[in-house]
Amino acid sequence: MKSFPKLQGKAILSPMEGVTDVAFRELCRRYGAALTYTEFVNSTAIVRKSKKSLDKIKTSKIEKPVAVQLFGNSIKNIIEAAKFCETKFDIIDINCGCPAWKVIQTGAGSAMLNNPEKIKEIISQLSDSVKIPITLKIRKGMNEENINAVEIAKIAEKSGASAIAVHGRTQKQGYSGKADWEIIKKVKQAVKIPVIGNGDVFTPEDFKKRLDESGVDYILIARGALGNPYIFKQINDYLLTGRYDSKDKIGQLNEYIELALKHKILFRQIKTHAVSFTKGLQGGSELRKEINLTKSLDKLKALLTSFRKI
Repeated sequence: MKSFPKLQGKAILSPMEGVTDVAFRELCRRYGAALTYTEFVNSTAIVRKSKKSLDKIKTSKIEKPVAVQLFGNSIKNIIEAAKFCETKFDIIDINCGCPAWKVIQTGAGSAMLNNPEKIKEIISQLSDSVKIPITLKIRKGMNEENINAVEIAKIAEKSGASAIAVHGRTQKQGYSGKADWEIIKKVKQAVKIPVIGNGDVFTPEDFKKRLDESGVDYILIARGALGNPYIFKQINDYLLTGRYDSKDKIGQLNEYIELALKHKILFRQIKTHAVSFTKGLQGGSELRKEINLTKSLDKLKALLTSFRKI
């Protein structure tokens, strides 16, 4: 087994489809994310050298360490994709938790929870095939009648996984209801490899509470980072001093746009992030309507400048 890297903080940016592009990851890293993950990438698409998928695995120089998250049902393609990514990344993570039907109907994502033996085979073969650490991300189970997070964590550890991330919801829940941190605590108590908790952490106070209660090694920040990458600095400050400040969201958005231009992020992706950054702002609803109608970056920048002057 390869050791999971010793991180400089406890807060990790979670992989999120349509969110964790290289510009957003760089901004989160700038604000103190201890580790960043790509969006989940189809291993077969990487093998076929799909431009869209290859764009997803572009990284920034300041992302160190950085993880690529792969998904798929073909062990052969997962291994080939992992070998392709091996020199560009510090960690290969396997998605066994995505609840989306388009993913699970192919036997990938959280559908893997129905097949612990296949997870064992994937982790075991991957560990033998690449030189960097292999991790996986799971959910507590497919539904409340089939909770097997502890079982899968033990299998993954024995098969050579270097760490495991656990989202405290079932596949059936999707993102509804509440995350079950008790199951995450049980996983932590059941294995010796690092355990990374995930679910319903939106503030530094949430973070510290979950860290203390569960005893996990690290925590993934997902929706809590949407529109506020500064949350990583807030968490780090709060753990250190018990205090934290806030940062202007439009200012953060402008920083993202600057990085997006550097990394040649598509305008439609920039607009998606712009909508997230304006949530919670007074007058944000009207601004979002205007953002959705914009067709150029210059117009978007002008909108943001006007909004800040109000």
